Amino acid sequence: MTDYRRVWLPGATWFFTVNLANRRSRLLVEQIDWLRTSFRHVQKAHPFKVIATVVLPDHIHAIWELPPGDTDYALRWRLIKTGFSRRIPKREYRRPSLVDKHERDVWQRRYWEHLIRNQDDLEQHVDYIHFNPVKHGHVPRAKDWPHSTFHRYVEKGLLPLDWGVTVGAEGDFGERR
Repeated sequence: MTDYRRVWLPGATWFFTVNLANRRSRLLVEQIDWLRTSFRHVQKAHPFKVIATVVLPDHIHAIWELPPGDTDYALRWRLIKTGFSRRIPKREYRRPSLVDKHERDVWQRRYWEHLIRNQDDLEQHVDYIHFNPVKHGHVPRAKDWPHSTFHRYVEKGLLPLDWGVTVGAEGDFGERR
């Protein structure tokens, strides 16, 4: 088995990308209520602060701040993924090896994590999260995507409502302003 080296820094802030196994799926937005339920249950049992997040049809980007002394983001993701998978209908094909292990083929096994190093790094990753639905062509403006903390940032006065609007012709998902 591969030995992945991960940083374990208590109370750190992390950026994550977590993908579905089927990258053409729309499962996360189709079953958004179950995903939210899983997040709430895990957050209640194992607190963490959500700095920013966006849920797209086939993947999630999130920035979390862990409590002082806590390093276990892996436990939290495992519980979120497991909780979500148990709640949704069983429609995916399962290879015999997964059936033998009593596993489902909903999520990719691994995920990407990045330690947020400073305020500039944090701001760049928050912008990346909020612009992601535009980048992927789901909407022409960040405000049009419902499954994002962008709306919370606007309510708090941290971003203007027209942030993340594409410049160019209709359907031209170019630079943001």
